[in-house]
Formats: sequence, structure tokens, C-alpha cells
Amino acid sequence: MHTTSQAPIDGTRVPSRSAPTSGSAAAATAPASAPGDRAGAGTRGWRARVGAYVALTKPRIIELLLVTTLPTMILAEGGMPGLWLVLATLVGGALAAGSANAYNCYLDRDIDEVMNRTKRRPLVTGEVTPRAALVFATALGVVSLVWFAVLVNAVAAWLTFAAIAIYVVGYTMILKRRTPQNIVWGGIAGCMPVFIGWSAVTGSLSWAAVALFLVIFFWTPPHYWPLSMKFKRDYATAGVPMLPVVADDRRVAREMIVYGLAMVASSLALWPLAGMTWFYGVVATALGAWFMVSCVTMLRRAKDPSRGKIGAMKVFHASITYLTLLFVAVAVDVFLPW
Repeated sequence: MHTTSQAPIDGTRVPSRSAPTSGSAAAATAPASAPGDRAGAGTRGWRARVGAYVALTKPRIIELLLVTTLPTMILAEGGMPGLWLVLATLVGGALAAGSANAYNCYLDRDIDEVMNRTKRRPLVTGEVTPRAALVFATALGVVSLVWFAVLVNAVAAWLTFAAIAIYVVGYTMILKRRTPQNIVWGGIAGCMPVFIGWSAVTGSLSWAAVALFLVIFFWTPPHYWPLSMKFKRDYATAGVPMLPVVADDRRVAREMIVYGLAMVASSLALWPLAGMTWFYGVVATALGAWFMVSCVTMLRRAKDPSRGKIGAMKVFHASITYLTLLFVAVAVDVFLPW
């Protein structure tokens, strides 16, 4: 981390080193810091520190995980679960995901330092020390497990422990730096919120929960690989063998189509397994067809650049839209009278 000499944040000037000033003269000429200025600086410092710790949890990822949890709970209940159970599950899930993500930042700080996409993370900039990040991640993890065990149920607590372990040990420590299939198997951690949400309501699992799990499992590669395509130079510099780093765009697009088809099949399997209405079936089919068209378009452009830019980030954003709307359809379908 580079350090530079800067003016204080309140705008006052640092006395010039070329013209030394006596202690009494300095005291006479330097403006005194008003109590309000000191309080403002303290407030900004406190907010910046809190913001740095929040950044370690990767809030945007947590948001996506919670989007899949609530509809799953509604489906498992066959209606709206109790408000307290919903809040307890969502808060516990956010704590667990925050813990896993903070561990990821701690373990990958050497990678984050050389990647443009991640070089502003708190552990790279020095806003948070490695030891503080490790303590923070552990505290969040312990609190989340106790939270689930006490306020939800033991099944949800064990599934939460598994989710953290898969992401931290399975993905971050073992798979990420060793195999192009890292995101495929490491993505299991991102599927766990549906199991956790289902078990929070029922205390067990079912085939409908498995279908939802598989939707997210097969969704993860065509969701993450387009992002990896955009930042493949970063991953190559960091020595992370994401598939777009070790394979050409055509192969990546083909594999995305394979996983996408399996994702759509899993989403349609939920229809009879959960006794969904025709509304869900129509929405799942339409969303699946729309997303697959985006993947096929990407493959065609990869084969023939004259068709235009490959549009990896369009597919990335489309994947988020697909998953969000599919799970919204899951929740809405439960309340339909037919």
C-alpha cells in the first residue's frame, strides 16, 4: 500500500517544510479545529470503517442469495410463513453469507491485489487488517450458526455450516486456483439457501427443494462465466484458471448452453414436483427460452465475430434477471387460486 502526504480532510494546510515555524508562531497562525470539525471527521471515519467491513461481506451477492430464500420458504409453506421465521431465516442467511464472503476476501487478498476488479477491496487498500477480517468472518459465522440453531432449527443450522464450509474450504481454498471447473462445484454453496429456506419451514427436505437446488446449480456457470470472460486478463494475471482463461470463447459458450438447458429442465421439473399451476409453467418456459436465446446468440458471435461483439455482460445481466423472475414466479404461483 502506498502512502502519500496529504492535506487534512478538513481542508487546512500543512506548514511548509522549507520555512520552519517556531512553536509559538505556529500556534498563533494555525487555525484551531472547531469541535464541530472534529466531530464531523470522527463521524466520517466511523462510517468509513463500518463501510469497509460491510464491503467484506459482498452485499450484492447476499441480496441475490436472499432473493432465492424467501420464495422457497413460501413454496414450502404453501403460503406466507410466519413473519418471525422469515426474518430469522433471512437475517441468519445474511450473516452466514457475509461470513463466507469475508473469509473469501481474507484468503484471496493476494489475488485481489493484482486484479483491477478487486484491487479496491478493504484488505487490499489496508482499510481492514487481515487479522481483523479473520476475526470478523469467524464472528459472523459463529453467530449465524447459533442464530439458526436457537431461532430456526438444527437442520437449517447444519445446512448453514455446510454452505460456509463448501464456499470457504471447497471453493476458495481447494478448487479456485486448481481447476477450470472451480465455479461449477464451488457454486454448490450458492445453492444452499434454498435447502436452508425449505428446512427452516419444514424441518426437512423434499424433491421440490432438490429441483430448486439444481436450478441454481446449473445456473451458476452460465451466470459467472460471462463475467469471467470480461475479466479473464485479471484472472490470468492472478493465476486463477477460470474456464474463459484456459478455453476459447466458443467452448465457453457451448458449455454455457449445456448448463443452461439443464437449468431449464430443472425449472420445469419443479412444476409437477411442487404441484405448481400453469402460470409457473408458462413463466418458466418463457424465461428459459429467452435466456437460452441469449446464450445461443453469444455462441454464434463467438464463431463469427462479424455478427457483432460477443456481449458477455449482456448474458451475465440476463442471468440475474432470469433467476430473479423465476423465483418471483415461484412465490406468486403459490397464491394463485387455480
